[in-house]
Amino acid sequence: MKISIISVTENGRILSQKICENFIEKHNITRYAFYKNSDENAVTFSDINRFTADIFYNNEAIVFVCACGIAVRSIAPLIKSKTADPAVLVINDNGKFVIPILSGHLGGANRFAEIIAEKIDAVPVITTATDIGVKFSPDSFAKANNLIITDLTAAKEIAAAVLGGEKIGIISDYECINIPSDLVVNEQCRTGICVSADMAKKPFEITLNLVPKNIVIGIGCKRGTACEVVEKLVSKCLETANIDINRVCAVATIDIKADEKGLLEFCEKYGLKLFTYTAEELMNVEGIFTKSEFVLLQTGTDNVCERSVVKHGGKLIIPKTAENGVTVAVGELPVTLDFAKEIL
Repeated sequence: MKISIISVTENGRILSQKICENFIEKHNITRYAFYKNSDENAVTFSDINRFTADIFYNNEAIVFVCACGIAVRSIAPLIKSKTADPAVLVINDNGKFVIPILSGHLGGANRFAEIIAEKIDAVPVITTATDIGVKFSPDSFAKANNLIITDLTAAKEIAAAVLGGEKIGIISDYECINIPSDLVVNEQCRTGICVSADMAKKPFEITLNLVPKNIVIGIGCKRGTACEVVEKLVSKCLETANIDINRVCAVATIDIKADEKGLLEFCEKYGLKLFTYTAEELMNVEGIFTKSEFVLLQTGTDNVCERSVVKHGGKLIIPKTAENGVTVAVGELPVTLDFAKEIL
């Protein structure tokens, strides 16, 4: 996760340093400190409102070590929606309480608050109803299992039904484990969850469709290929298979393309991580692939896009497609839905 920790006071600066030391190996953390109470490892600022606006949407989580009022006033003009906003937490500068104030479920703020609190011996102050009652949360389940929530209104209906003691149905095209007592499998219920790539499936009166974000794209391209050319072929392939680009979770290619500008721009545009593999690793992948002697001479492997998909763990669903110096293959990663899985 990309995390920013913002402190105002000297006590806050010391606490932010302690938090950073506990998480720096697992996350990309930047510390920011008010210019009067900073140190050589922190970026200084003088206007917290202007500064927060600059970094708000460039982070997955923002931790304010200060009074709640300061944090709330800083983020208030920036809040858009629960699907877009980062997780925001507040820690008082003596480190007694950790309070998630924004994106508790989808952003993971609630879970992150519990983790930080354990590390610094503080009390997590969780206020969301499903967490207080230790009930199933569709938002948290979707986030933890990398599922796309297609209807926030339906998600709210499901959460309300859970809190009201109503049984929730679950129908899934994928394996499910650790199903909580709040849910019943394949039974007729008023409200329920349908996990499927087919968003048209509506087995319940109120159906929350959750779609797996489990598509990996293998891409090969000539040196200097523009982002627009890559994007055009990817879009064409996905449209042919009726796959929404929001389902894509990763791009895979050969390591010699790790610095390919157009490919990197494509990944950045869609918020995708680029995974690269050596020619040897790709050639060792078992399977039947569309081979090219020219590609073998140029790269050391006879196929980049298809082999990259399979190497990343995907099952090929769209074989190699070539156009304008770009090759694209599409695969689907296996899915097991774990209802006990936690965010972070």
